[in-house]
Amino acid sequence: MSHTISPLDGRYAEKIGHLGSWFSEFALAEARVQVECAWILAQEKTGLWPVLTGSQRSVLRELLERFDDGDFARIKDIEAVTRHDVKAVELFLREQLSLPDPNRIHFGLTSEDVTNLSYALMLDGYRLEAQLPLLDGLLRTLRDMAAPLRDAAMPTRTHGQKASPSTAGKEIAVFLERLLRLRERLAAFRFRGKVNGATGNWSALVAAHPDFDWMGFCEGFVEQMGFEANRATTQIEDHDAWAEYLSITRQVANVVLDLDRDFWLYLSLGFFRERADPAATGSSTMPHKVNPIRFENSEGNLELAVGLLGTLADKLCRSRLQRDLSDSTVSRSVGVALAHVHLALSETRAGLEALVFDHERCLAELDASPELLSEPIQTILRTAGVEDPYALLKAATRGRGVTREDLMALVDGLDLPRDVRERCHGLRVRDYLGLAPAICDRVVAHADRVLASPAEEAP
Repeated sequence: MSHTISPLDGRYAEKIGHLGSWFSEFALAEARVQVECAWILAQEKTGLWPVLTGSQRSVLRELLERFDDGDFARIKDIEAVTRHDVKAVELFLREQLSLPDPNRIHFGLTSEDVTNLSYALMLDGYRLEAQLPLLDGLLRTLRDMAAPLRDAAMPTRTHGQKASPSTAGKEIAVFLERLLRLRERLAAFRFRGKVNGATGNWSALVAAHPDFDWMGFCEGFVEQMGFEANRATTQIEDHDAWAEYLSITRQVANVVLDLDRDFWLYLSLGFFRERADPAATGSSTMPHKVNPIRFENSEGNLELAVGLLGTLADKLCRSRLQRDLSDSTVSRSVGVALAHVHLALSETRAGLEALVFDHERCLAELDASPELLSEPIQTILRTAGVEDPYALLKAATRGRGVTREDLMALVDGLDLPRDVRERCHGLRVRDYLGLAPAICDRVVAHADRVLASPAEEAP
């Protein structure tokens, strides 16, 4: 590991090494074998080839079940001669399957027919088996934080300045709701695929069997693989669905990046504190430090991922004329971008789970900020017909220190109905929370519905 180029394969390998199941040369070769074998089986419906015997099917199934490092090494050995990765898979299958009619292997296909479905298999496998479970874990953490803090008064900042208070639960619920919307889009997402030949016209297949419904057959094959059939393409599947998927993932990354920065600031302001790990070191010279490194690690990885995902989403849906090879080169980095997001979400969740809300600190700041009552007071005074109460409160508070007594004296100096005066006197900054608890409750209920049948927890 000490000689790896990427920190994903070195420093962070223990945390995300399992993603090689979807994003590796081995995974791509295995997926190509899966697609080629599925195509062999599907062709029995065309009548072009004899029906496979039971023993031939057994050999095929055994290969799919046991595909291992030795098989991968053999494919790479063949590729070293052919200089073509998909052709190497075809020749490997000819060796392994020993079919009496080996021409049915890769029959009528262009390499992109196999490759687009192989990437769809890998990306969809990652989405279902790792990405959604990881996101669900983060959503559960946010839900479990928000619910008990629904009423917990917390200072806020707009433009970096003190603003009307909220509750910690509601502010957490903001991120929870944003991610729930994206989770629903991610869960409903479908990749597209194609099997239609060198320039997307089924030309070779039609030449071999002119009277067969190749369009319906191949689109049915794509659906059978679990994907939506792309009805009109060039040599390559256009990757517009990839761009959509990467854009959803990029938006998840942006929301979590926003969350990371906010909680970093909440820790800096003292609204939250982090439970210290006795074995950890915060500074080589300052023993007291407990650094928010989980949020910082996540932020750095997400900044990398956002840039990569944007570049990938833009690039992959562009191809010169009927095709060029640049998409093939770029596709190999999709796993890198997704791995940075995966690592970041794991770090964010661990950071959140180490937090403790500091009720006393928050209440002390709110009680020391009576100027925040200028908003509700001027709004109440509007209902009493006071002339321009906003200007009145602005003159009394903006850019100057003010006490609660000052504000109440201003109220008492006005000709107000008794109930209006009493409403103003009853205001306390720590209780000026509006519907924040109710907002939190609604979002938590939404999370409960979405997570009622969560995907299996990701590592």
